[in-house]
Amino acid sequence: MAAARGRPRSFDRDRALAQAMEVFWAKGYEGAQVSDLTAAMGINPPSFYAAFESKEALFREAIELYKKTAGAGTMKALAEGRTAREAIRVMLMTSVDIALSAPGKAGCLLVVSILQSATENSGLQEHMEEIRRSTVQAIRKRLERGMRERDLPATTDVRGLSAFFGTMIHGLSLQARDGTPRKDLHRAIEAALSVL
Repeated sequence: MAAARGRPRSFDRDRALAQAMEVFWAKGYEGAQVSDLTAAMGINPPSFYAAFESKEALFREAIELYKKTAGAGTMKALAEGRTAREAIRVMLMTSVDIALSAPGKAGCLLVVSILQSATENSGLQEHMEEIRRSTVQAIRKRLERGMRERDLPATTDVRGLSAFFGTMIHGLSLQARDGTPRKDLHRAIEAALSVL
């Protein structure tokens, strides 16, 4: 049986998704209206819903794209650092670079896109909270690796430090969004690293 044939898409879905990611990054989930998204993507509402189903589904795809592209540098730095201290330092520096290169210097998409939400968006808020918790977990694993490799003392409080550096990475994003100069963000990172 032959597959049903419809009209071919008249737009590049991957490019449209990247454009949507930029809108969500600049305006947040609730601030981004479907009209903003369709305008940036260069498509009409029927094409939007046919390709992405809903604003929420599009947002979830945009978050996954961000994690694979613009936001990937922090976790790459964390994994590749020669020592735990170097890994944490480069991760934090990279997060500053990402936050300051955001559309409108909006910070990290994973941090700022949906901090508080209307009741109907509570599922998305929980999804974003889980992603942010996974960042803290990745930091914890890197610190544990540092203990195993003996570049951190065996008495290191990895639980406390992972929470601390998780707070740092999220706080740096908010500070960048508020206009804190790069040099001051870098100074904050160097001060934070003194605990290692």
